[in-house]
Amino acid sequence: MPDWSYHTIFKPILHKLPPSFSREFIHRGMGMLSSSAIGEACIEFLGHMAPSNQMAQPVFDVQFTSPVGLSGQIDPQLSGLKAFQNLGFGFIEIGPVSIHGSEKKEELLVDYKNEQVWGFTGFSIMLSTVKEQLHSLKKKKVPFFIRVEGTFQEITEICEELLPFSDGFILNSNAFDSADQYNQFQEKLSKPVIFAFSTETTANIDKLKNYNPSGILLEGCHSTDRMTETLIALRKSFTNVPIITSGGVREPVDAIKLLENGASLVMLGFEYVFAGPGLPKRINEAYSNRLPKEPVMAKGWLSYWLFGLAITVAGFIALFFSMTAIILPYDESFLGLIRRDILDFNPAILYFMAHDRMTLSGTMISGGIIYMQLSRHGIRFGHHWARKAVNIAGIIGFLGILLFIGYGYFDWLHGLFWLILLPLFIIGYTKSKNAKAAPSSINLFNHKYWKLSLIGQLSFVLLGFALTIGGIVISVVGVSTIFVPTDLSYLCLTPEALSDFNERLIPVIAHDRAGFGSALLSVGLLVLMLALWGIREGESWVWWTFTIGALPAFLSGIITHFIIGYTDFVHLLPAYIAVVLYIIGVICTAPFLLKRT
Repeated sequence: MPDWSYHTIFKPILHKLPPSFSREFIHRGMGMLSSSAIGEACIEFLGHMAPSNQMAQPVFDVQFTSPVGLSGQIDPQLSGLKAFQNLGFGFIEIGPVSIHGSEKKEELLVDYKNEQVWGFTGFSIMLSTVKEQLHSLKKKKVPFFIRVEGTFQEITEICEELLPFSDGFILNSNAFDSADQYNQFQEKLSKPVIFAFSTETTANIDKLKNYNPSGILLEGCHSTDRMTETLIALRKSFTNVPIITSGGVREPVDAIKLLENGASLVMLGFEYVFAGPGLPKRINEAYSNRLPKEPVMAKGWLSYWLFGLAITVAGFIALFFSMTAIILPYDESFLGLIRRDILDFNPAILYFMAHDRMTLSGTMISGGIIYMQLSRHGIRFGHHWARKAVNIAGIIGFLGILLFIGYGYFDWLHGLFWLILLPLFIIGYTKSKNAKAAPSSINLFNHKYWKLSLIGQLSFVLLGFALTIGGIVISVVGVSTIFVPTDLSYLCLTPEALSDFNERLIPVIAHDRAGFGSALLSVGLLVLMLALWGIREGESWVWWTFTIGALPAFLSGIITHFIIGYTDFVHLLPAYIAVVLYIIGVICTAPFLLKRT
C-alpha cells in the first residue's frame, strides 16, 4: 500500500473503523500478499523499496541494509511480519514477548487530530504465538530484535527459546540484579543484549555504565527535539555503544536529525501510522542523498536515447503518411487495389484506417519522448529503476511484432524498423549493466506540496494502468474480432461486407490495430513505471516528461476522431477519462516536482 493509495484512498476509510480492526485487516492482507513470490514481486513493483547499497552498515556485528527499523508497537500480533520485511525496513522489533502473554485484550485509542495513539502499555504477546509466527516465515530477510518481559527466570527461558530467530534481545534496564548476573546471561546467549529506557527515566544511565551493555534503546518521547537532547547526552557517556531510538519520527528530517546526532539505528513508532507506509523509503532516499556518492555514468544510455529518438522520428514519419496518403504502395500491392478503389467503395474505410494509423503515430512519438527522457536523466546517472522501466517496456514492444505475423500481414517497413531498433536496444542493455544505483531524494518534510503530489501520483498511476489495460484490450481485439460495435456503426458495414469487397482488407486493418495495441501497451507501462518509481521532490524532468510526452498521443488520438467524424461518446469516453487523469496529475505534481533544489 504505497503512500499514493494510502493517503488518498485507504487512510480516510481505515480511520472510520475501530483502530485494532483496521490495523489487523491491513496487516493480514499485506501478509497474505507477501506469502507468495508473486505477491512479493507485486510489492516490489509498486514500491521499489530496496534502499541504496551505500546505507548498508554493520551494527552488533550484524549487517543492516538500512538504519530504519519498525517498532513492535506497530505490529504487536506479528500479523504483518512477512510484509514489513519488504517495505524498506532494515530491521524489525518483535514484542514485548512474555511466557503467557497479556490477560487483557489490547485496546488502542487514537487521536487523529493530534496524530497520537495510546493503549500499548502493558500488552505482551505469548511466547508460543511468537514461535509459531517465526516458524511460519519462509525467509528471514532482515534482522529481528526481540523485546522480552518477565522475571529473570522467564526472560532466560524466552531468550533461549527464541535464540535461533533473534539477532539481539531488548530488555528493561532493571531486568538484572547485578552486573555479574548480566555478564553471565550475555555470555550464555552470545547475542547482543540491548537495554531499553525512556527519556523520562534517565536515572538508570549511571547504572548502565557498570553493565557495559551491547546497546541502548532510547524511547518514550514524541518530540524529536527532546529525543535528540537525551541522545546527545547519552552519547557522551557511551561513546562506542550502539544507540537505537524508538518513536518521534514523523517525517524524513526527524530520522536524519537523530542519525546525525548519534543514533546508530532508528525505529518508527506510532507516528508511522499517520506518516504512511512510504516513510521508510523516503527516509532511506533522503539519508542516502546526504552520503558521499561516486558519479556513475552508464555507457549504454546514449544507445537507449537513440532508440527513443528513432521511435520518435518514425512516429512523425508515420503521422505524415497517415495525414496524406494513408495507405502506402506496399499496402496497395498486398490488397491488390489502389487508394481510389477504397474511396469509391466507402470513404469511411480509408478514414477509419487513417484514424488507427494517426493514433499509432502519436503514441509512438509519446513513447519515444519518454524513452529519451528516461535514458538522459535516469539511466545516464545509473538509476536502476529507469533502466528497468526502459527494458520492460522495450521488450514488450518488440514482442508486439508477433501480433503482426500472427494475423497474416506483415509489411517490410515494420520489419526494417524493427531491425534498426533492435541493435540500439541490445547495445543499451549490455552496456548499461552498471546502472544499479538506488535513487536519492531531497524530500524531508510532509508538507502540503508532498501531500498534493500524492493525488497527482495516484492520477498518473491510474493513467498508466488504464493505458496498459487499453493496450492489452486493443491488441486482443486486433487479433480476434478486430472491430468493436462502434467501429461497425461508423463504417456502416459488417465484417462480411468488407471481406466481400476485399478479403485482404481485414488483415491490414487488424495489422494496424495490433500495432497500435502493442505500442499503447508499451507506452502505458512506461507511464506506469515512471509514475510509480520516478516522482520525487525537485525532479522537474519527470514533470516535463509527463506534461510534454503525453501531448502527441492525446492530440492525435482525440483530434483525429473529430476530423474524420468518429465522435461516438462511448468510444471516446476512455480517452476523455485519460485526459482528466493527465490534467489532475500535471497540476497536482507541479509544485512538488518543479521545486528548485
